[in-house]
Amino acid sequence: MKGLAILGATGSVGLSTLDVAARHPDRFRVVALGAQRSAAALREQALRFRPDVVALADPGAARELAADFAQAGIATRVLAGSDALSTLATLPEVDFVMAAIVGAAGLPSTLAAARAGKRVLLANKESLVMAGPLLMRAVAEGGATLIPIDSEHNAIFQCLPHAAGGRAGVRRVVLTASGGPFRNRPRETFRDITPEEACAHPVWSMGRKISVDSATLMNKGLEFIEACHLFGLDPVQVVVVLHPQSIVHSLVEYADGSLLAQLGAPDMRTPIACALAWPERIASGVEFLDLVKVARLDFGEPDLERFPCLALGQAAARAGGLVPAAVNAANEVAVAGFLAGRLNFTGIAEVIESVMNKVTGGPIGSIDDVLRADREARARALEALP
Repeated sequence: MKGLAILGATGSVGLSTLDVAARHPDRFRVVALGAQRSAAALREQALRFRPDVVALADPGAARELAADFAQAGIATRVLAGSDALSTLATLPEVDFVMAAIVGAAGLPSTLAAARAGKRVLLANKESLVMAGPLLMRAVAEGGATLIPIDSEHNAIFQCLPHAAGGRAGVRRVVLTASGGPFRNRPRETFRDITPEEACAHPVWSMGRKISVDSATLMNKGLEFIEACHLFGLDPVQVVVVLHPQSIVHSLVEYADGSLLAQLGAPDMRTPIACALAWPERIASGVEFLDLVKVARLDFGEPDLERFPCLALGQAAARAGGLVPAAVNAANEVAVAGFLAGRLNFTGIAEVIESVMNKVTGGPIGSIDDVLRADREARARALEALP
């Protein structure tokens, strides 16, 4: 029986994790649940799974939940504040930590889990984008196990030769991208794209911020950076191809000409089940893939003029150091501005590029360096908003 902490429990990845865990009550016990501010949703989860402790980063929401629990006679402890999520990640009774807090807010708790030697199920790609060297060092020094949850990186993880040193014979990796909802939309209409259109992903069901990132292909730019850190690759060893069916989740190309791919239905429960049970396999609840029904698989080269955010992410990977942290921060501000109606769709890339052109970069010495770069980039991005 493994103790499980889910950080970001009320989001789409958190819900999928609870679904998989509930299918295997003999293997997993939900010890802790954490979220940013969704008190009502966390209460429902606590009633069902009876964790020892829950945490909300928002102190007001935590006080509301604690009062609710006390009135209802629920024994689950409630912790409050941003540090509370890190506390959940380091509890001695927790073996596995699902790191699914969206954005830069997920970095401290992800680092805490790694330093505590947990199995870290990484759904918070921003942790690696912002502080890849720090996180990978924390994993090594803490004796942690890091398994990616992004479908693309999990596919690569599954296709790597773990028994042969992890990278033996690997030439490059191929990240697949659906292309989002605007793959074939005329570029001259991009300025008219609404938040509702950008959040209507044709294949995946995700939160609004990640849906917009998928529509701009910044999601793939961030995954490009993430892949370099996760698998110890130079940017020239990572390739992005469009694959609208989202059936081939990614591929690994070897020196002998072999190309290994992981295929499956577009459902996050597959990589979650993989990470929870690795190196075993367990049922995930996902519908099995019918290749005859799929019938065809298409691939194409991404248009970087149509999707400049992908090019910006790739440029940040090549620059390294603190530049990816700045790009991530600028993107978060720009996407929030777009969702709030302050910025049009094409303005997202314009804001990010303006910040990239002003950042000084430099190496990452500590978490303070990362957080400072994040703050400075956010301030510059806010200045660039209309």
